[in-house]
Amino acid sequence: MVIFLYGSDTYRSRQKLNEIIEHYKKIHKSGLSFKYFNNESLNFQDFENEIQSTSMFDEKKLIILENATKNKNFKDKFLASLKKFVALNDIILFYETGEVSKNDSLFKFLKKSGQSQEFQPLEGQKLKNWAKKEVKDHKISINPEALDQLINYTGNNLWQLNNELRKLANFKKQEKIELGDIELLVKPEIETDIFKTIEAVALKNKKKALLLIYNHLKKGDSPLYLLSMINFQFRNLLMIKDLTEKHYPYSSILKISKLHPFVLKKSWYLVNKFTLPELKKIYQKIFQVDLAIKTGKINPEIALDLVISDF
Repeated sequence: MVIFLYGSDTYRSRQKLNEIIEHYKKIHKSGLSFKYFNNESLNFQDFENEIQSTSMFDEKKLIILENATKNKNFKDKFLASLKKFVALNDIILFYETGEVSKNDSLFKFLKKSGQSQEFQPLEGQKLKNWAKKEVKDHKISINPEALDQLINYTGNNLWQLNNELRKLANFKKQEKIELGDIELLVKPEIETDIFKTIEAVALKNKKKALLLIYNHLKKGDSPLYLLSMINFQFRNLLMIKDLTEKHYPYSSILKISKLHPFVLKKSWYLVNKFTLPELKKIYQKIFQVDLAIKTGKINPEIALDLVISDF
C-alpha cells in the first residue's frame, strides 16, 4: 500500500502523519517494523533492505519516506523497481513538506497509484472553522471579535495559531478570551523575530541567537514551531543562494522562489554571509535534529539548543 501526503500546510499534514503513526503503533506494539527515512538519510539500498527483511513478529511494516521527490538517486531507482513495491501488504508512506513539481515523475506516480491527500493553506471560512475547532479542542472559549483578530495576527500559519491558542489557554485558564488578551499576548511579528535569530547566526553571534530562542520559549512558543520557522528560513536562504550561484538575476529569483518581495530583500542581505556548502550543512543539521525529535530520541527544547550551538 502506498500513501502520499503533501502540500504547503505542514501543520495539518504533520497532524495526519502523526495520526497514521499513532494508529499503526497501537496495532503493532513492538515498534520494530516502523522505519522513518528523510531526504538526507534516504538511501535506496537501505530502503530496499528494510522492505525485504522479515519481521520476527510477522507485522505489517510502516516505512515513511520524507521528501523523497528531492532525492534523484532514490527516486530513479524506486521508479525503476515499482513492481516490487506496489503490491506489498506493507505501508510505504511518502511525506513531502516542500513544493513538488506537478511534472515530477514520482509525483505523477504517487498521485495516480497511491492514496494521496494534499494539504493546501486554509483561507476564509475554512480557516475560521479550523480555528473554532482548535478552540474547542483546547477547552477554552473566545470572543468572536478576539478570534478574528487572532486570525488577522497569525494568518494561515497554523503552527503559530495553535501555539498562540495554547498560550492563551494557559493564561486565561477557564475565562473567556477577549480582544484585549489577543492584543496583549499575541505578537504578529514572530517571523520577524525568527529572522533576527537567523541574522544572529549569520553574524556568528550564537549567544544572541540562543538568547532570542530562549525568549520565545519563555513566552510559551512551541519549540517545534520555532524549529519549523528556522527550517523555513534556511530553506529560503539555500534556494536563493543556489539560484545566485547559477547567476539568475534578482527579478528571476523573485519569480522562481515565489517569495514576498520584502522577504526576498531581507534574505538577499543574509545570503551573502553564507557559502553554499555552509547552508547545505546547516539545512542537513536541521533535518537530522527534526528526525531525532520525531523518533523520540531528543527533547525538542534541547534539540533547538543543539541546532543553534552547532551553527
